[in-house]
Amino acid sequence: MTSQNLPSLSRHESVFVLRFSDPEDPAEAPDNTFSPEFLDALGAALDEVEAAEGPAALVTTGAGKFYSNGLDLGIVGSDPEGLPAYVSRVQRVLARVLRLDLPTVAAVNGHAFGAGAMLAVSHDHRLMRADRGFWNLPEAKLGMPFPAGMNALITGRLSAPVAATAMLTSRRYTAADAVSAGIVHEAADADTVVDRAVTIAAELAPLRGTNYAGIRAGLVAGILPHLDEPIDRL
Repeated sequence: MTSQNLPSLSRHESVFVLRFSDPEDPAEAPDNTFSPEFLDALGAALDEVEAAEGPAALVTTGAGKFYSNGLDLGIVGSDPEGLPAYVSRVQRVLARVLRLDLPTVAAVNGHAFGAGAMLAVSHDHRLMRADRGFWNLPEAKLGMPFPAGMNALITGRLSAPVAATAMLTSRRYTAADAVSAGIVHEAADADTVVDRAVTIAAELAPLRGTNYAGIRAGLVAGILPHLDEPIDRL
């Protein structure tokens, strides 16, 4: 896996932009599944964000057709004994995003499936490319369960009717559908989705600090213990 296919971090004044991949040709962008290498690079980027001082906010985005396809199905299918530890690690990433002391904005540039969709809703503000891509939880159709942490995240961040429909039917939400359902806050044109996210993040960056983190912690208090709990079996 090349560095262009791993998360990379840049800074634009008070806004960090975390790109899950940055290929020379967006048409060749990977689907940004959560391989161990991907998770290592993502963790290192979040370390850098947390270490920065002063006003700051974080934008995450993918490239081309994909925001993130979530779990690496190659790992899911090939290592059943290691699956609980792998999914537990992904849940800890979701918890880490919820614990950041700075505002977070997901610029969903394309498909966000499974744990990638969950990563998007872990952000404070979400916007989605208007003309292409789906937000989707495919677990029901794939015959996969929702661990307690992921269940808590989805049901805690979305309304009960939307969570039930998304989880039980694997409905694919377009940007317009996702805005109507409250999954994302707004839609943006393909060529402006990241710029719009950066603008929002810059406006929110002065809020960074323990008070901001504390307010969010209150909002997600029912989610974090479940994401923190190691999974014994799936």
